[in-house]
Amino acid sequence: MPLPSHLLPALVLFLGWYMAVGTHRGKEASTAALRSPTLREAASSCKLRLWYHAASGDVAELRVELIHGAETLTLWQSTGPWGPGWQELAVTTGRIRGDFRVTFSATRNATHRGAVALDDLEFWDCGLPTPQANCPLGHHHCQNKVCVEPQQLCDGEDNCGDLSDENPLTCGRHIATDFETGLGPWNRSEGWSWNHRAGGPERPSWPRRDHSRNSAQGSFLVSVAEPGTPAILSSPEFQASGTSNCSLVFYQYLRGSEAGCLQLFLQTLGPSTPRAPVLLRRRRGELGTAWVRDRVDIQSAHPFQILLAGQTGPGGVVGLDDLILSDHCRPVSEVSTLQPLPPGPRAPAPQPLPPSSRLQDSCKQGHLACGDLCVPPEQLCDFEEQCAGGEDEQACGTTDFESPEAGGWEDASVGRLQWRRVSAQESQGSSAAAAGHFLSLQRAWGQLGTEARVLTPLLGPSGPSCELHLAYYLQSQPREVSCNFERDTCSWYPGHLSDTHWRWVESRGPDHDHTTGQGHFVLLDPTDPLAWGHSAHLLSRPQVPAAPMECLSFWYHLHGPQIGTLRLAMRREGEETHLWSRSGTQGNRWHEAWATLSHQPGSHAQYQLLFEGLRDGYHGTMALDDVAVRPGPCWAPNYCSFEDSDCGFSPGGQGLWRRQANASGHAAWGPPTDHTTETAQGHYMVVDTSPDALPRGQTASLTSKEHRPLAQPACLTFWYHGSLRSPGTLRVYLEERGKHQVLSLSAHGGLAWRLGSVDVQAERAWRVVFEAVAAGVAHSYVALDDLLLQDGPCPQPGSCDFESGLCGWSHLAWPGLGGYSWDWGGGATPSRYPQPPVDHTLGTEAGHFAFFETGVLGPGGRAAWLRSEPLPATPASCLRFWYHMGFPEHFYKGELKVLLHSAQGQLAVWGAGGHRRHQWLEAQVEVASAKEFQIVFEATLGGQPALGPIALDDVEYLAGQHCQQPAPSPGNTAAPGSLPAVVGSALLLLMLLVLLGLGGRRWLQKRGSCPFQSNTEATAPGFDNILFNADGVTLPASVTSDP
Repeated sequence: MPLPSHLLPALVLFLGWYMAVGTHRGKEASTAALRSPTLREAASSCKLRLWYHAASGDVAELRVELIHGAETLTLWQSTGPWGPGWQELAVTTGRIRGDFRVTFSATRNATHRGAVALDDLEFWDCGLPTPQANCPLGHHHCQNKVCVEPQQLCDGEDNCGDLSDENPLTCGRHIATDFETGLGPWNRSEGWSWNHRAGGPERPSWPRRDHSRNSAQGSFLVSVAEPGTPAILSSPEFQASGTSNCSLVFYQYLRGSEAGCLQLFLQTLGPSTPRAPVLLRRRRGELGTAWVRDRVDIQSAHPFQILLAGQTGPGGVVGLDDLILSDHCRPVSEVSTLQPLPPGPRAPAPQPLPPSSRLQDSCKQGHLACGDLCVPPEQLCDFEEQCAGGEDEQACGTTDFESPEAGGWEDASVGRLQWRRVSAQESQGSSAAAAGHFLSLQRAWGQLGTEARVLTPLLGPSGPSCELHLAYYLQSQPREVSCNFERDTCSWYPGHLSDTHWRWVESRGPDHDHTTGQGHFVLLDPTDPLAWGHSAHLLSRPQVPAAPMECLSFWYHLHGPQIGTLRLAMRREGEETHLWSRSGTQGNRWHEAWATLSHQPGSHAQYQLLFEGLRDGYHGTMALDDVAVRPGPCWAPNYCSFEDSDCGFSPGGQGLWRRQANASGHAAWGPPTDHTTETAQGHYMVVDTSPDALPRGQTASLTSKEHRPLAQPACLTFWYHGSLRSPGTLRVYLEERGKHQVLSLSAHGGLAWRLGSVDVQAERAWRVVFEAVAAGVAHSYVALDDLLLQDGPCPQPGSCDFESGLCGWSHLAWPGLGGYSWDWGGGATPSRYPQPPVDHTLGTEAGHFAFFETGVLGPGGRAAWLRSEPLPATPASCLRFWYHMGFPEHFYKGELKVLLHSAQGQLAVWGAGGHRRHQWLEAQVEVASAKEFQIVFEATLGGQPALGPIALDDVEYLAGQHCQQPAPSPGNTAAPGSLPAVVGSALLLLMLLVLLGLGGRRWLQKRGSCPFQSNTEATAPGFDNILFNADGVTLPASVTSDP
């Protein structure tokens, strides 16, 4: 990927792009605004990061605002001064429900020109969690099927996305204070202010919104108490916690001063004088504009109180919101015999920041006393000793971390990671013989996904030779299976048993990755370099199971008329288990797939994953990207061919449904071939409905795993097969909140697989149930194969606009025709093969169509078929479609034919060939068949191979209807007259033209040269002989008729 323009060296600066405000002059204040598109549903961790350039004096004010409903939130505002060059800005949005937009504005006045630039705007961690079929052990399963960690329950954040982790049933016993109506059970001293409105120009450091409502109308608690006089907020008295932890979750806001500090103390209470408070948590410095979550777990053998002390420097503020005490924090009842606290909570002596802990009353606030000297703050940690004992240079960053002060280093993290001083024994385990201390990266309670930071006190100034020396240790886990292939191939490596190899490549031309469209992925191309091997392996390093069940998801790309099969398998202890496979071209786009990895509970036996590419020829490529593994099982797959497994389907009752193939030819029941491969080696699910197995009227059910909720209506298609003798009825049910029937098929017998379809709408997790009802006939069965879930409504039989795929049309290579397949694509995606620039449905690059590149046909490759589902016999029906043929002039032509294929044989009912002028043409065909039949589109060549696509779009089968001839175009209407006279005149004119053409050809052959240009060349350049109608562009009849 190219470097961001703010990072480009000066020599190539002009190669980058950014957004900028012009330097217009004027006498009135004006504002330039840059507004985002409409965004939806931001998670509480959402962060906007950008780079801006605004030299001092150019702009009066910069502002980032969020528009949500009728409210406009100010996320960030600054009037400078701004440093030179590009500056980075990161602001959090908080949880936003529904639609919102973000605006960046720059304001100028009469003295400021308003020049400002923006670059590299990114949203980080903004998506809500995705629903999961099952959650890891100990996690909470939300009502919308999202999984959240146990510590995220009742923490004041909408982690689920539907607030089910904060509902009263779960959190009713927690004591939550959001300061919307008061302080709740908490008591405050002077210095804390209960605020009802957010900050403004007169209070630039104050929060612009609260945490509870993420609104400027919300309330919170703030303190502007100066160092030495902290403001104290005290909890009620709590009973001894016993073996359970009393947990306090709170949200803090520190901004405007590096002297800002919030400290949390534990005050234990006894029958005598209260003991000195114990510091449990301290946060100092500048935290930005975000409310930062923290949590403290308290286990005390005595009654206790929690004290929060806040103090800050000039211009700074400390804020608190959403104090949530867990259900194990049990307040002491009013009738308790415990002695109460003295009037007003005891203000603990705050533990100031090093080195101010050595202050004496004889020196001013902020000065260090050593001997007779009072060292001012600017001479502390300046690398020059002012005190005889060097006290002014202690706790200034130099440390071996053996002292609890840690050399003045203090964690400043606000996210889910933090730095903490730990002992080597704590790190290695209690039984390890280790000594010493160090800083270690640990998990934290923060909700923001930022990096962990640890800071020294303010240092300097330093000399030009100043160096920092440190020892560090990096420990990484074994290379992971999860990989987006941007930096390398992670734990994946190519096998070497063949000369065909998977390669790690960068997006280029028609080959693009899934992650960003410009990044890296792994590719299998048997022509680069040319390879003879039939298969290629991509293997993972051996892995140890993280859970009894894991879900492996990945994105794959199978494209080309002779692509072959992509297969996923797992190797363990010498055995190989097939998990997933997909054969044939799947269109020029990325598809997501997933498979559940099942392990023996408690087993630590290593396993290895294997992707195998099996090619059928040299025309086509396979690609993989964004592989990820997580604990827990997967959702039900969107596609199931039963070739590798039962896809998680479970038979009910007596377990009569079973997965089988008929390779031996001796299966007791079931179709002779499957639908996926149309061979006896293929697999399907089948149930015996004979009276011996299933009495008349009894049912056998087959239930899927849970499917994830659907964001939009979808179509579930499946292929079913019934025995020649009455197999009974096949019913289809959907289970969401309840079980309801959506389809009933009285399966009539036959040799063909038939297509069934069901429209599905499900806002929650759902299942599909197939139920076979026996008819009481011997040697009967019902079989299922090739279940597919696609977006959009189900099409009518034999019809397709190709926007979501090929509908019920099969592109499986037909035996004896060379093994080539029709493909599916659109003009917006770069392709290795020529194709129309736009579709017919939408008339834009965004539309899709079915196409075949005839240039791949050669010796032994005669044609490619696109076949409809079996259609019932009809005395008269109409097939209407649009086709596109783009062959260069003077080259051999491609041909498109329409065939009717039935038990009676094969009949050609329509054909078109020759040079076409790269546009969509309409065709209508009368269809009649006395037997069940299939419509076949055949793409072939009339001569030598030539590059040129044949494409189809908007195929419509009108059962029981005659074709209606299109109305003649204006200006092209035939004049009234006798039909025989018109036909005779046309035949006479045609014969005359043929004779003239033959005579002219012989004359040219005698002359040996052409003294004049052809009619085509004499035509005005860029124009064809076309008629423009109100509803499109059509060729005149003289052009569209076949030669």
